[in-house]
Amino acid sequence: MSQLHIVNHPLVQHKLTIMRNKKTGTKDFRELLMEIGMLMGYELTSDLPLSPIEIETPICKMTACEISGKKLAVVPILRAGLGMCDGILKLLPVAKVGHIGMYRDEKTHEPVFYYCKMPEDIQQRMVIITDPMLATGGSAIAAITKIKEYGCTNIRLMCLVAAPEGVRKVQAAHPDVDIFVAALDDHLNENAYIVPGLGDAGDRIFGTK
Repeated sequence: MSQLHIVNHPLVQHKLTIMRNKKTGTKDFRELLMEIGMLMGYELTSDLPLSPIEIETPICKMTACEISGKKLAVVPILRAGLGMCDGILKLLPVAKVGHIGMYRDEKTHEPVFYYCKMPEDIQQRMVIITDPMLATGGSAIAAITKIKEYGCTNIRLMCLVAAPEGVRKVQAAHPDVDIFVAALDDHLNENAYIVPGLGDAGDRIFGTK
């Protein structure tokens, strides 16, 4: 069964509080999201396997550890998911990046695809899907389904803020995908926005509203 991981690190919670504040401007919001993406990426990758390697320090030879051949890919859901992607790439600069473009129909609240581009070897990689908001779960479910069509079997979903309704739907649709969030909020309102949430993440990242 899919597990929900809430990243309660004090730095993550502090930065998230600033992001929730409606007075926080675009520049600070964007920088904070990148920083949280990096901090959450640290938690999300904490179980990567290690293997021994022989190296020589300036003092002597020793047996040290390195990540054991684990290939990774980051797949942001456009456009807001890009805000978390850069933070992960600071930790994992050799990770490849795919993109899924979709938007939410304002009337049906269902996701509509307009772009999809993946690395050729995506099926060999652990895939981290990023999207700041997990609201109805529709976009996340559609993105995970699309990634699985490429043959991927090791997928994790990383979001900033989630609603319980969205978490339940993703877990029901994809019980093999763990979810990492900085906060599990209270509920969705009548417009399918997360409460208390932080508004429209895409608009706040790019200053389009």
